[in-house]
Amino acid sequence: MSAGTAGDTAAAGGTGADGWQRLSPRLIPVHLSWLLAPVATGAGTLIGTGGKVNLQALLTVGSFAVAFAIVAGINLMRFLTTGYRITDQRLELRSGLLFRSHRAIPLDRIRSADITARPLHRLFGLASVDIGAAAHGGSSGLSLDGVTRAQAAALRQDLLNRRAALLANPSAAPAPDEHAPIAELHRSWLRYAPLTVWGVGGLFAVLGIGYRTLHEMQIDPLELGVVQHLADAFTSVPLWLGIPALLLTVAVLGTLGAIGLYIEGWSGFRLEREDGAVLRVRRGLFLHRSVSIEERRLRGIEVVEPMLLRWGGGARLHAVASGLGSAEENRTRGALMPPAPRAEILRVAAEVLGEQHSPTALAELRPHPRAALRRRVNRGLLVVLLSAAATAAPAIWLTGGWRTGFLAAAGITAAVLLPAVCLLAVDAHRTLGHGLSGRYLVARAGTFAHRTVALQREGVIGLTVSRSVFQRRAGLLTLAATTAAGRGSYRIRDVATADGLAFAEEAVPGLLTPFLERNN
Repeated sequence: MSAGTAGDTAAAGGTGADGWQRLSPRLIPVHLSWLLAPVATGAGTLIGTGGKVNLQALLTVGSFAVAFAIVAGINLMRFLTTGYRITDQRLELRSGLLFRSHRAIPLDRIRSADITARPLHRLFGLASVDIGAAAHGGSSGLSLDGVTRAQAAALRQDLLNRRAALLANPSAAPAPDEHAPIAELHRSWLRYAPLTVWGVGGLFAVLGIGYRTLHEMQIDPLELGVVQHLADAFTSVPLWLGIPALLLTVAVLGTLGAIGLYIEGWSGFRLEREDGAVLRVRRGLFLHRSVSIEERRLRGIEVVEPMLLRWGGGARLHAVASGLGSAEENRTRGALMPPAPRAEILRVAAEVLGEQHSPTALAELRPHPRAALRRRVNRGLLVVLLSAAATAAPAIWLTGGWRTGFLAAAGITAAVLLPAVCLLAVDAHRTLGHGLSGRYLVARAGTFAHRTVALQREGVIGLTVSRSVFQRRAGLLTLAATTAAGRGSYRIRDVATADGLAFAEEAVPGLLTPFLERNN
C-alpha cells in the first residue's frame, strides 16, 4: 500500500507489525444496535394493541430478544477475531475463535472489488468491500465487512492497481485513477419509476409480512383500531364507489412505493470507465453500491423492455459479464442503467461496448416462421381453456346447471381473455428475431418483457440444439448459445430447423460442424 493508504488503514482498524490489519472499531456500536430490535418490537406491540399484551406476545418478544442477543454476540466475536492483509502476491483473511479460518486469494485472480454501504454502516462511516475472484468450476471471493469508507475506497483501488501491475509487469507502478463518465442520473428519468411492478408488489409484500408477524403473536390485525376505521369507511360507501376508490388507493401507494424504491436504488447513479479498462457503477441513497466490471470480462449487453416501461418509451440495461456471482447476483450487480429512455439506453450500450451503434438496435433481425406464431396462439388458447375450467365450478353453482354453468364460464372467459392472449401471441411472435451485427450475435424474444441480447461471438463456448415433440412436428428448434457470463445460456426459440443450423454455422463457424450430417 501507499503511505496515504497505510495511514488511513492504521487510523481505521490498526496495523500489526506483520502487516495484519483489523476491522474498524466503529463496528462495535453497529453490532450492539441489534439489541435495539427487540426493544422496538416490544414498543410497537404496545402501541398497536393499546397496551394490551398477552402471554404469546411476551414470549415472541422475548424470543426476539434472545435471538438478536445471540446475533450481536456472534458478530462481536467475528469482529474481535478477524484480520486481513495484502502482500505482493495475495490478499489474506483470517477469522474465527473456536474454528479458525484462513483464506488467501492470489491478486491475479481477483475479478472485482465492489463497495457497499448499508444504512447502519453509513451512520458510522463504514462500508463493506466484496472481492470476487476466479476459482475452479466457478467463482469465489471474500468480504471485508466493516472498514471505513476512505479505507474501502483506498483498498479497492490498491487491489485493482496491484492486480493490473502484476498482470502487466510486476515492477510497474500503479496507474492514476482517471474517471471518464458514461452516464449519470437525470431527474426526468423518475417518470419511469411508476412503470414497474415493484411498487404495488412491494406494497402487498409489506402488508403480508406485517399480517403474518401479528398473526404469529396472536394479534388479529383486523381488530386494530386503524384497520377497523378503514373497514368502516370502505363499507359506508356504495360498492360501485368503494372498489374504484380502493384500486385508486392501491395504485397511488404503489406508485409512491415505486418512486421511493427508484430513488433509494439509483440516487447518485454514475457509470464511468476507469483507467485500466474497468467499468464502475455507483448508486444508492441509503444502501451505497459500487460495482466494478473489467471490460475484458464483458461478453455483451442485454436490453430489457418490460411491457409498461416499453409503452412509456423506456428500457433497462444489463451487462453480460463473467465474475458477477450467481444468477441472482448477476441481476443486481450486472445492472448498468436504471429505467431510462430507450435512446439513452442504446447510446450507453454502444459506448460500453466501444461500438459506434448498439448491436441491439439492429433493425433487420431475421424473422421466425409462422409455425412459431401458431405455437404461441396454441399456448394462449390453453390458458383460456384452463381459466374457463377454473371458473366453471362457481358458475355451475350460481346457475344450478352443469351445461349452462360451463357455457357461461367459457363464454365470459373467452370474451375477456381470448382477445388479450391473441394480441400477446402476435406481439411475442413479432418480437422473435435473431441476427449478426459485426462481432455480435443478437437475439430477441419475450412476451411481457422484451429482451434483446448482444453476445460476443468469440465469447460463445457452446451451441445447444434442442427440439421438443411439438417442435419436431412443426419443423422448429431452439438454439442456445452458451457463454461463461451472465445467465450462462441465451436461447433463440422456435427458429426453422434449416435456418437455425445455418445461422449457428454462420455465427460460430465450425462449432457445430462435427455434429451435422450432410446429404450428398
